[in-house]
Formats: sequence, C-alpha cells, structure tokens
Amino acid sequence: MYLKRWNRMLAGAGMAMVLAASMLQGCGGSGKQASQDGTKKEADSGKADETKEGADYGKLLEDMKEFTTKDGSVSIKLNKDWGEEDLGLDFWLGVQNAKGDEAVLVMQFPKAGTMQLADSMDSVKTLVNETCLVTEETAAEAPEIPGMTGVTASTCKANTDGVTVDGYLIYGETDYAYYALIYVADKIDDKQIEAMKASCASFVETPIEEEDNTTVEITDTVRWFNASYAILTEINGGDYNRFAGFAANDNMATVEQQSLSEWWEVTDRASADETLDWILTEGHRTGFAEDMKYLDGEGMGDVAADGRKEFLLGLLDITDEEAESYAGAYALYEEFGENAIDGWDYCRAMNLLSFYYLAGYYTETEALDKSLEIAQTIQPLFTSWDDLIASYLRGYQYWAEESSAERQAIYDDIKTRDDNPYAVDYNLTLEKTW
Repeated sequence: MYLKRWNRMLAGAGMAMVLAASMLQGCGGSGKQASQDGTKKEADSGKADETKEGADYGKLLEDMKEFTTKDGSVSIKLNKDWGEEDLGLDFWLGVQNAKGDEAVLVMQFPKAGTMQLADSMDSVKTLVNETCLVTEETAAEAPEIPGMTGVTASTCKANTDGVTVDGYLIYGETDYAYYALIYVADKIDDKQIEAMKASCASFVETPIEEEDNTTVEITDTVRWFNASYAILTEINGGDYNRFAGFAANDNMATVEQQSLSEWWEVTDRASADETLDWILTEGHRTGFAEDMKYLDGEGMGDVAADGRKEFLLGLLDITDEEAESYAGAYALYEEFGENAIDGWDYCRAMNLLSFYYLAGYYTETEALDKSLEIAQTIQPLFTSWDDLIASYLRGYQYWAEESSAERQAIYDDIKTRDDNPYAVDYNLTLEKTW
C-alpha cells in the first residue's frame, strides 16, 4: 500500500525540512541542497498541448468526489471510492484505492510562514526526488491546473519501501505555494493519466492567512535588534523586518520548542534563562580566549604559519581537520586579540531572545526589554555593523570549524536590498519604544 509505505517517510521528511529550513538554531549550517539527477528531462509547459487545450473532463469528474487537506487550503477531485491516508502534515493530501495499489499524493510547500518547507521549486524537486526515490523521468504532457503557473509533468519510476512503481509527476506553483503532485500505480496507461489530468482540472487552492500574535511596532530600535541576527533570519527563510522574524502563533511555538530542545537543550523558562546567562557571561568567547592563551604559552606564536598544523598535531591529540581549525583560530587571535569572536555570542544572545519569544518562554515585552538591555551592552563594543558582523563571522568560523564565506555573502547581499535592515544607524540611540 503505497501511501502507508510512504507515510512515515514523507511526514518525517516534511517535519525535518520545517526544522532545518525554518530554524537552524545552532547556526551551524546553511541548509545546502543536494544536487538533482543529471539525467532528468522535463518540459516547461504551463498548458497542455493545443490538441488537449480546453479538454472536457466533465464526465470523468462526475464519478469523482472532492478531497480536501486538513487545513482546507487545497481540494481536488479523485475517484469517489478512494480513501484518505493521514500523512502527518495538514497541508499535504494522500488518497488511495482500497487495495492500495493506486494513489495520489498532493504536496503543498507554502512560500512563507511558519510551515515553509522549501524556498524554491528546485528544493521541492530535491525533496520529492530523495523521498520518493524518483528515477527514469521523461517529459510528458502537462495538465492544466487552475491558478497554477509553470506546470511541468513527467512520467517516472518511484520507489516505496523497496517496491518500484510507475509515476506521473507534476510540478507547479501559485503565489501562495509550490506544488508537487504524483500519481502512482503498478502500471500507468494513457487512460489513467487522462483521469489524473481531469483531477488536476478540479484543483482549488484556498490560501490560509497565518495568525500572528506579534503586536510591537517596528521602530528603528526594533530594526536594530533584527539586524543583529538578520543573517540567520535570512538563512531560515524568515523576515528580518518583523520582530523575531516569524509570525508568533501556536504552530510556531511548537516548532520553536522542538528546535530549542534539539539545538540548545532549552525546554522551559528556567533552562532558557540559564542558557542566556551562559552565553552572556561565558559563551564561546571564553573558551576561545582560554584556548588561544594556552597555545600562546606553548609557543604557537613563534611557529611560522605553514608549520602550525604540524606543531599542533605534536602538541595535542587532535585530527588534521581540528589542527587546521585551531591554526585558523590562532590567526584570528593574532590579528584581533582575545575578543576576536565576542560578536558571535552577543548576536546569538539577541537571536535567542527571538526564539524564546516565538516558543512562548518569554512574553513579547520580556523579550523586547531584555533585547534592549543586551543591545545597549553590545553597541559600545563595536564601531559599526561591519565591525559587529565581522566578529560574529569569526565566531562562526571558530565554532563551526568551517569558512564563514557563505554567511559573509549573505550579509553583503542583504546590504544591497531596498529593505536592508543594516540601513538603521548602528550608533542609533537605543530606547524603549513599545
């Protein structure tokens, strides 16, 4: 039974995408997308061939009934004798026959909001290809789907729990969401594809307006807060022109609580306060300073740059990669001193407060009041946004043991935009405006 085999895999993949794309709490990755199969063949047609344009699917639709996602955002007509399978996501729809050897899966990927699973059609295709193990794609005639643009279709093979089946795979998008629809069966013929096209003609989207309990006005002081962690907000697919980057609601609270638990071991107000206190009083900057002073005392500064890796391997029980990371960190220490990565901790402290608010551990006013306190601590330590962000990026490099070039590029790009949050004066007089 195809949907039952896919159920746990699809729901798990969906929730993983929510957590990874929306909330990279540990700041340790950028959600890199896997490359797609180079043999893929697709034709971009938004319409069916002229001979099929305006096809009359009335009689086929008479024998179908309407199926609707749990959240009511999508409906489509399918065989009236089929039944739904719970896929674990309220905006995905799975319908199959009683035998379980024919099924349709409608996957919606909202372009914004709490449940943003994908940031582009390419990432949608990557998720579908990897989850459904799609192979042997060949361009096929695309159906007409009301309100949807860029519709493409292909025939393919898909795999469900080790069983390979035929598939008719469709992609398209609306202003509200990206879509992937797939019909699978042991063997698909032209008649079945025509039935699926008829179903597509009945597609109806009803966008859901997301609840947002945030009330604070976005003043320059709040923009300053947002700018301090705008790089991560951008990576997570959020909006750096709204406080905390995302709508505050029950769905977001659930997602955020899961993410805070996974990345920070924060599970309630007490552990939230404890973690915030740690990052403000110690953080990674303390370990950095201690490590670098130790290496300095062992004579690291007297070793030529090209010999430091070997020096470290002889001094410490570490891997080649760790030795290279320590050598890079020491170079930062030499150039910028023991406070080289302070911005990393302080920017993350500001970011944590936004997470605490979204999770429901802090009220909006509590998060804003504490943000103001920390921002007033940060401001005199750096001379400009460039100075603060450079320190943040050095800290990322130290913590993640990888280049910060990708985040630097994001920062540079954000500064070119019309809605650039860094346009607010770094030396602004920060004051309570809520």
